Amino acid sequence: MNKLSPEMPELQSMNITADNITKLKSLFPEAFNENGIDFDVLKQLLGENVDEKEERYGLNWHGKRQARQLALTPSRGTLRPCKDESVDWDNTKNLMIEGDNLEVLKLLQKSYAGKVKLIYIDPPYNTGKDFVYPDNFQDNMKNYLEITGQTEDGARLSTNTETSGRYHTDWLNMMYPRLKLARNLLSEDGVIFISIDDSEIENLKITCNDIFGEDNFISSISRLMKTGGAKGNFFTPNVEFILVYAKNINRAVHFRAKIGAEQIATYYNKTQSGGIRDGEIYGEERLYKASLDARANQRYWIECPDGSFVIPPGSTFPNRVKEGVQITPERGDGVWKWTYTRYKEEYNLGNIVFKETTTSALVDEEGKQAKYNIYNKLWLKDQQEKGMVPGNLINKWENRQSSKELKELGIPFDFAKPTNLLKYLIEISRVKENEIVMDFFAGSGSFGHSLYKYNAENNTSLKYILVQLPEKLSFDNQEQKQAYNFCVQERLPKTICELTKERLRRAGKKVREDNPEWKGDVGFRVFKLDTSNIRPWEATAETLSEQIDAYVSPILEGRSEEDLLTELMLKRGIDLSVNIEIRQFDGLTVSCVDGGKLFTCFAKQIPASSVEELTKGIIDWHKSLKAGKDTVCYFLDDAFENNIAKTNLCAILEQHGLTNLHSL
Repeated sequence: MNKLSPEMPELQSMNITADNITKLKSLFPEAFNENGIDFDVLKQLLGENVDEKEERYGLNWHGKRQARQLALTPSRGTLRPCKDESVDWDNTKNLMIEGDNLEVLKLLQKSYAGKVKLIYIDPPYNTGKDFVYPDNFQDNMKNYLEITGQTEDGARLSTNTETSGRYHTDWLNMMYPRLKLARNLLSEDGVIFISIDDSEIENLKITCNDIFGEDNFISSISRLMKTGGAKGNFFTPNVEFILVYAKNINRAVHFRAKIGAEQIATYYNKTQSGGIRDGEIYGEERLYKASLDARANQRYWIECPDGSFVIPPGSTFPNRVKEGVQITPERGDGVWKWTYTRYKEEYNLGNIVFKETTTSALVDEEGKQAKYNIYNKLWLKDQQEKGMVPGNLINKWENRQSSKELKELGIPFDFAKPTNLLKYLIEISRVKENEIVMDFFAGSGSFGHSLYKYNAENNTSLKYILVQLPEKLSFDNQEQKQAYNFCVQERLPKTICELTKERLRRAGKKVREDNPEWKGDVGFRVFKLDTSNIRPWEATAETLSEQIDAYVSPILEGRSEEDLLTELMLKRGIDLSVNIEIRQFDGLTVSCVDGGKLFTCFAKQIPASSVEELTKGIIDWHKSLKAGKDTVCYFLDDAFENNIAKTNLCAILEQHGLTNLHSL
């Protein structure tokens, strides 16, 4: 049995630096020697792609190097499950995590790297009043405990005022490491949407170009957040932006939006009579448009029902007037939208419509205005399956819609995004069944609420991960006073996270009420950021005796078996939403994770007399699951009554193929 200590990789969050070196070594093994990386060799291998200029385009600020390093530093924390505050713990696949999102993003790397399809964030806009996460480059976990009041030496959350002298710097230092870590979580076809206003959009775009790559920039969406108002000296701020980046633009799925009810009513207003598509709804589109570029094979004669021939306007014509005879168009010549071959295919399917008109844009065989326009049918069913390319201007779903939604739920919260806006982003991204979406600046939980609605309306099972700092609410802060009183009234801790969870609870109930036939997931598992359950070895000459006494048990006091199990799941890269089954063998609790990937028994005492029944229970359970040889088992090292009990347990399990045995 392998005894693990806190400094071993198995009990650490992902070491991104080491992982990067491993990837580099697999690509360029010849660039490594016994001393590490040989950068001269690496430069030769990269050839002309190496940029050695001292001056280059980009954005630099004080602390950028430290911010980059902060993203690479492993977390010293863990997540602790909180079943009492969760909804439908045993069945839900959604996660609501309380904690500093920087530490949480680090802890999620092993379990979720490359697995998140869509990330949406609405970070602080740095307007001078917004809350800024005051990261500590030395010990961010300690810093988190202090600012959330979990240590005696509390530190205050801060606003980023222009008088700080580090107005943009502080904000960029906060955003940079979080975006670096977020990129790791995105799948290869994943995308990220970032809401921002004009205070930091220029800096954010250059920073995202640095992190995601300029080639992976998709668009900047302009969004109408409100109409009216009279603030501002020059313009009233009615618009904000959403920056959109892909993890890999070559793998990203092209965005498509649904055809809205208004468009259907306006354009798809005809019903087919007869034929194989009898009763289907369709619209009509002209076969010739002046905006079409001149293309070879798309300028030809078409015969009309009365025997006349038509062609788009222009200066060159085919040498014979006959159906399908074509000519290569010159500049300024009109063309049909299709080649003749495609036109005939659609014609034979009954998808071409000739309409007599006195305003035709086409010309006849004499070069005069024709008396027909030609249309092709656009079948609504086909167009709905294909979707439409969305525009990068969103002029609906103003913020006041969100205020109305929250009022209906009885949740006091300002400046949340409307759920219809967030549903739309999920829709155009074409997130597939069971894929994961994420918001690590969760606020009131708008994104989780949006996902409930999206799943109910589309009968899908997308999953979310939300992360929110438990920022304390203040009665003295006029903007937080209502929320503070709400928490007092509901007997909840006075933090933003409590508003998030309460909104998710109420939103889930409402979505179920509004969609009674839908039986999907409106639950969530709550986890809270804390220090590791495993006591770190930090002895000095002065504290050696104290550390040795403490290390009689390496597990911190007050930590449960579920706490330990969750930490092991994170450190082994297991999804926190997987099924966990619990059984008792001779009074000892055993947990089985994800169909047998992991078995744990964290009983504080394992008597020698219980070893036989305990091992039999685990072996039979493992066989029934057909879990294979990769199963890992964990025990507490000091729980065994004696070495004989420990040796016997190992021997029996190994005899039945369970050889990955570890103790803490």
